Amino acid sequence: MDPFGSKLACMSQPLFEIDDLHVSVATEDTSSGAEIVKGLDLTVLPGEIHAVMGPNGSGKSTLASSLMGSPEYEITAGSIHMNGDDITDWEPDIRAKAGMFLAFQYPQEIAGVSVINFLRQAASARTGSDLSVLELRLSIMEWMERLEMDPSFADRYLNEGFSGGEKKRNEILQMAILEPDLAILDETDSGLDIDALRIVARGVREVRTDRPEMGVVLITHYQRLLDELSPDHVHILIDGQIVRSGGMELAQVLESEGYDSWR
Repeated sequence: MDPFGSKLACMSQPLFEIDDLHVSVATEDTSSGAEIVKGLDLTVLPGEIHAVMGPNGSGKSTLASSLMGSPEYEITAGSIHMNGDDITDWEPDIRAKAGMFLAFQYPQEIAGVSVINFLRQAASARTGSDLSVLELRLSIMEWMERLEMDPSFADRYLNEGFSGGEKKRNEILQMAILEPDLAILDETDSGLDIDALRIVARGVREVRTDRPEMGVVLITHYQRLLDELSPDHVHILIDGQIVRSGGMELAQVLESEGYDSWR
């Protein structure tokens, strides 16, 4: 269990709740497309890390995108609550302002927009006030040092020419600056070598040191990121449903036996 969240979790109401969630592919007409998430329940208490693991095609990235309100997917049943508010029908920007953050599996490049300008706009939207460029730059420089990023990246266009590891570290930098209540990390370990993985994992731990009440939903294929972050709960997602939940011992069973036992 994670020492960051244990006391907070015992004393607090749920930070994030998913109740009987059904998600289908959005279509142009009034009908829904294929159902991908098929009745999913999940409760995250303040300070907890929940790992969601599953094979390719199990619905992991669909779950991440739909939680953030992606228009590519339609919630056909169930509900999502954060901090007691029903956010099921909220637009993505409203969810972000309310304290949700999604680290993408494949971060997008944005030509012409520097990292610092992107973060200034995003942080201003999150807080509702304009931030001093100097204050923001100082904060970014501090976090870049903690994340072992080249300070010159602050003035480069967002993710343009960045390596895979640099893009993922930039996602963690955004998480640090935006100070979310809930962070959804969609296969943040994808494409990373072991050294880059450890740097990203250390960055997540650093953010949680500053914000111990932040909840994390960690979506991954592999145990190696779990070894670095020690989740409180591990869930196996098969065909759009959580078929088993447990602790780190469940991830260890997966490592040795694979997903066949739950298919």
